[in-house]
Amino acid sequence: MKQIITIVFLCISFAVFGQKKIHVFVALCDNVNQGIVPVPKSLGNGQSPRTNLYWGALYGMKTHFKRSKDWEFVKTLPSNNPKILERIVFKHKTSNTYLLADAYDGKYIKQTTIDFLQASSGSNPTEITLNTKKLSFGGNSDLVAYIGHDGLMEFSLDTKFSPKNTKKRDAIILACISKSYFKPYLRQTGANPLVWSTGLMSPEAYTLKWAIDGWILNESDAEIRERAAKAYHKYQKCGMRGARGLLVTGY
Repeated sequence: MKQIITIVFLCISFAVFGQKKIHVFVALCDNVNQGIVPVPKSLGNGQSPRTNLYWGALYGMKTHFKRSKDWEFVKTLPSNNPKILERIVFKHKTSNTYLLADAYDGKYIKQTTIDFLQASSGSNPTEITLNTKKLSFGGNSDLVAYIGHDGLMEFSLDTKFSPKNTKKRDAIILACISKSYFKPYLRQTGANPLVWSTGLMSPEAYTLKWAIDGWILNESDAEIRERAAKAYHKYQKCGMRGARGLLVTGY
């Protein structure tokens, strides 16, 4: 009996303590409401996740991860937040890692940025239920990521972001010149900048996917950043020197 109890305890412990959670905040590309170089109308419709450059297009968050052999699409969840047009969940196929991705209406890019930074600080836990399993994302995530236009080029934030606990959270920010613009705010949150950019970039989902591959394997920050650079070079054909200069880690 003691042996059975021990086995059950070990299984439960692995399920809880071996679990990793990722929350991705996507500001849908929006020709009308964002200060971007316009893209084709369907790709730049910030109110249409299905066709959006950063969500439903070939290298958008939803499509790219659904096509990946490493991730299983679990389900689409209802969103009680009118600013979030679509919410989806993925499960990594070979690890106990769950990913929650939110597609924000492009005209609410400022709120997307705030929500991402609050999650980076440990605020605003987001509870979801998958069958009978309850998972908490938002500020309870282990890794948070932002994908989209760098709205901080057009606006500043009055909100203060302070760490809510001592938990180590990693952050990936795929947006143009994100290190310069996000740095003052991310420092406040206490999060670790795992990958962000020094220049103009295309924040498509392959860079995030390759970085997460290394993160799941508990690779070093430098190794994860190298994966991100390799992904960017593979898809953008920019050369590894350029990719390494663009995508960096740490402050």
